[in-house]
Amino acid sequence: MALYSAAAAVLEGLERGDGGIKTLVYNSRFPHVRQLYALVAETLRYSPVLEKLLAGAALLQAEKKLPLQLAKVLVYDLLFGKGLKCGGRWKALARRHRARLEAELARLKVQQKVSRNEDLLAPAQAASPGASQVPRYVRVNTLKTCVDDVIDFFKRQGYSYLGRAASVEKLRALSGKKFLLDLHLPELLVFPPQTDFHDNVLYTSGHIILQDKASCLPAFLLSPVAGSHVIDACAAPGNKTSHLAALLKNKGQIFAFDVDTKRLATMNTMLMRAGVTGFQLAQQDFLTVDPGDPKYSKVTHLLLDPSCSGSGMVTRVPGEEAAPSPERLQALAGFQRRVLSHALSFPALRRLVYSTCSLHREENEDVVHAVLQEQGSAFRLVNAFPSWPCRGLAAFPGAECCLRASPADTLTHGFFVAVLERCGEGAAAPSILPVAAEENLQQGEGTEPGAAPKKRKRKKQWVKE
Repeated sequence: MALYSAAAAVLEGLERGDGGIKTLVYNSRFPHVRQLYALVAETLRYSPVLEKLLAGAALLQAEKKLPLQLAKVLVYDLLFGKGLKCGGRWKALARRHRARLEAELARLKVQQKVSRNEDLLAPAQAASPGASQVPRYVRVNTLKTCVDDVIDFFKRQGYSYLGRAASVEKLRALSGKKFLLDLHLPELLVFPPQTDFHDNVLYTSGHIILQDKASCLPAFLLSPVAGSHVIDACAAPGNKTSHLAALLKNKGQIFAFDVDTKRLATMNTMLMRAGVTGFQLAQQDFLTVDPGDPKYSKVTHLLLDPSCSGSGMVTRVPGEEAAPSPERLQALAGFQRRVLSHALSFPALRRLVYSTCSLHREENEDVVHAVLQEQGSAFRLVNAFPSWPCRGLAAFPGAECCLRASPADTLTHGFFVAVLERCGEGAAAPSILPVAAEENLQQGEGTEPGAAPKKRKRKKQWVKE
């Protein structure tokens, strides 16, 4: 199904009350769910403006067979989005009316005394603070290529490489066709906000993964060595799973769980495209997984990113709950405590990362503190990534060991991460990740703006342009 038709179908399903946006997007079977989700979300956000434009330009009267929701999608992408880069006959239809639509948009701006498209939106529809400044992060999939080769590829496509970023401010200043290597994560490239790579051959071939920087932290901080057995407890849509596979170098075993069949099917496609092997997907509630099953007797690492309020996401869809009720937060936190306690019961477990895309203390520090108190001295909180600027809220002694992320401070989605390790016999070997991360940063300090990092031995796996 073409992108515009798929987006229109999701909008029609929302109007009928068939389900939420995420459910309808995954049920659509459209291969690029993030691209579809973004188009639907932005069309919804601009919906009142689009209705005024359609009425003023009399588009539906001129094109009587054009459905309303499809018209909204087309006009959004024509005037506010990517400029109708796909769409076949629908693209041709919308372009026939381009002059009238642009004239109506100009008239609407004059009428409302604004100069920017964003200013046409009511406060409730405007993007959340920081949404427009979060860069496009691109994780290099080291199962298929290496950082140097991807940098060279983008340079051949006309992008200017500025070397390793020396600070978050350098990321904030990105514009045009310029990009940097991230200052914290060694396989993450950073492009200006809104840069779109969904049609780029590197993305469609699985050589790069479009993943927010904060979302890369859990697998990076779990840091399983090649050959480890790892559980990804709430795995779909699979970006973190593919990151784990890259860290494992496809050596070892990943057990990935999710309760939604369609999300798992989409995830399976994504993992296959990324070249991931050695994984088992299961449609199963993680709380029902038996830690005593011999299948999991060698699981030493576990990544737990459970359902949460999603309050840290900077691109929220109109109508989604931005501020959950106290009752909803209590229910979420109760579930999160249960699933974290369950995760820590796997007998060979050495290291666990707990993460959410929530801003609420109830889902973050309070959950970690409650479960650590339950466990007694069995597990400890690791002071992970000491150089990371945002730490946990002072909810209990040691909460500063946790990490937080935000659009304002780290130029990412809002996020929370805690790293737990087993104490005493069977404990993990001392983690070298914080030291390695510090060395990574020190190598970047003082680097000239245009200088590249030290080159590693390159894997020659070029992608045809």
